[in-house]
Amino acid sequence: MNNQSSGTLPFSNPITEWFAGVGRTTRVALEHAGGLGLLFGQIVIAIVRLKVSLRSVLNQMYIMGIQSLPIVLVTGSLAGIVTSQQGGYQMTSAMPSYVLGSLVVETIVLEMGPVLTALVLVGRIGARITAELGTMVVSEQIDAFKSLGRDPVAILAAPRVIAGVLVLPLLVGIADLIGIFAGVVSANLTVGLGIESFFYGARLFWHSWDLVYSLTKAVVFGLTIPLISVHMGLKTKGGAEGVGLTTTQAVMFMTLTILILDAMFPPLMLN
Repeated sequence: MNNQSSGTLPFSNPITEWFAGVGRTTRVALEHAGGLGLLFGQIVIAIVRLKVSLRSVLNQMYIMGIQSLPIVLVTGSLAGIVTSQQGGYQMTSAMPSYVLGSLVVETIVLEMGPVLTALVLVGRIGARITAELGTMVVSEQIDAFKSLGRDPVAILAAPRVIAGVLVLPLLVGIADLIGIFAGVVSANLTVGLGIESFFYGARLFWHSWDLVYSLTKAVVFGLTIPLISVHMGLKTKGGAEGVGLTTTQAVMFMTLTILILDAMFPPLMLN
């Protein structure tokens, strides 16, 4: 009755709700962008001041690299096999069979190797880092570091980011090699394409820049995954439930970021 008499009924319709949703999304996106920028700056400062432990970096490289090798090898092999089989099915009746070698190599090196490896590591490494740091936040271990005068960024964030930048190009190179090898074997078994013909076709359309392109993608993805996961982990709130929610959000955030960055590479580096 009071609302009706005073004329203060809330005005709400789909248009205002849509604009409100856009505003909230924009605000959250800008907050995350600012947080990522500040975190990256703090990591650079910690590296320049030599506050990062080499042992911590090597430990993270072992966790991210050596322990991730099995899943990377499986992913690379399946990428090569599927690309070879699909290409053989669609192309051999319309053009020379050796073109299949170029299709497999270019697809693996330019796209499948870097992207699939990064997406696999989002689930294996990114989620682990977010959950680990989130648990430390809600259990007040991060506050304990600060109260002792120790920098959590130098101790926890910087080693993980450095390890990601160093390790992911190596994993992508391995995934590229195993994917090409699996493609050679699959092409030989499915369409009878010999090794010489396969690599003859691969050499026809190969550019040295393709390898630089692939490894550049790997470096960018290697920076993106640990940076976002550390950022999200350090922003965790709400106990165990908050850790689970933040980890889910981080995986979605990292996956979308990888795909968006992947879409930006061709116009920036292949023109």
